[in-house]
Amino acid sequence: MWGSHMLGGQFVTLLIMAVALGMDAFSLGIGIGLRGIRWNHMIRLSTIIGIFHIIMPLGGMYAGGFVSGLLGHVATAAAGVLLVLLGGHMIYSSLRGEDAQTFDHRTIWGTLLFALGVSADSFSVGVTLGMFAADLLLTVLLFGFFGSMMSIIGLLLGQRVSHKLGGYGEACGGAVLLVFGLLFIF
Repeated sequence: MWGSHMLGGQFVTLLIMAVALGMDAFSLGIGIGLRGIRWNHMIRLSTIIGIFHIIMPLGGMYAGGFVSGLLGHVATAAAGVLLVLLGGHMIYSSLRGEDAQTFDHRTIWGTLLFALGVSADSFSVGVTLGMFAADLLLTVLLFGFFGSMMSIIGLLLGQRVSHKLGGYGEACGGAVLLVFGLLFIF
């Protein structure tokens, strides 16, 4: 009973984090969607984003497990600070209105660069989760699913809404990460 309660709490936490990390792909997808994207490019881009949202936190979790073994109790505070910085950076970037699309997303290299860019945050969060020994399979499946689905939703929605919503999406994702970071610290 106790184990299932802990897993349920971990699931909710990982679900919220997956959605928060997917907000970056969602908001940038809106920007690309506003410029127009063909259906096959949309599928390719969201699939590669999903794959990167699996690979990046996986690498981060292995690194985080190693760091946790070295640092012990300091790891919790370090993980919290990392999430606060990451969330703060996402909010700051959205408020500055940085344009993440400086390349052609239709080429394979442009697609890979875009996917790497929106998935880089998941590596840092993976490091944090590795310090807490989060469930590996659950983490990468949730992150991959939400990274992919939120990017395709953003691409589709981008064809229908203003550019401002994209910035708010990234800011919301950053706020969630910032709150989790503060909870880990305090």
